Amino acid sequence: MAPARILLVEDDDAIRDAVTLALRGEGHAVSAHRDGSDLERHLEGFRPDVVVLDWMLPGRDGPALARVARRFGDVGVVMLTARDDVGARLRGFESGADDYVTKPFAMAELLARLRALLRRLGRVPSAVEVGDLVVDVENGVVTRAGERVDLTATELRLLGFLVENRGRTMSTTQILTQVWGYEDVAENLVQVHVSALRRKLEAHGDRLVHTVRGIGYVVRA
Repeated sequence: MAPARILLVEDDDAIRDAVTLALRGEGHAVSAHRDGSDLERHLEGFRPDVVVLDWMLPGRDGPALARVARRFGDVGVVMLTARDDVGARLRGFESGADDYVTKPFAMAELLARLRALLRRLGRVPSAVEVGDLVVDVENGVVTRAGERVDLTATELRLLGFLVENRGRTMSTTQILTQVWGYEDVAENLVQVHVSALRRKLEAHGDRLVHTVRGIGYVVRA
């Protein structure tokens, strides 16, 4: 399946750059802009699967741009905003938003919401397979060699992140940022959860979560 296409409109340079980097790290194609002045042209040329819109933008705001995006077929819309009141949420949904992420947000939350929306749109598979391991994060189901593996919510997020990046070594910092949403905690937090995850997976087969000394962890069959 081809990479999902994400159109991002965010006027804060730091947020736009960080989100763009994270999305590309997930394997998505990204078209990023600081305002929606040429949104119609970008929608027509880029044909995104999902549009991520900041609410407060120069010129047309997020809800106005969401209505424009809705005219371009079955495109998902996620709104980013510092506004968290019910009235604002209702206006966002009424304008065509599928989801709503409140600033400040953990990057892991935004990526998880985008993955869920892309699955609903049929742009990414619900389940990922690595050898005899099948991981369906959306439905919370993991099997190994046909046997159900019961994981905690954190173990499921950790495994989901590693299998989505299968074959690529993920650093401890990347894992802390994407799974826990922050990196300023003891690095042994990852080691403890990886060890618990390995015990459960290896009860049904050989090692899949490998340590790359001095760097991090990688999933490979």
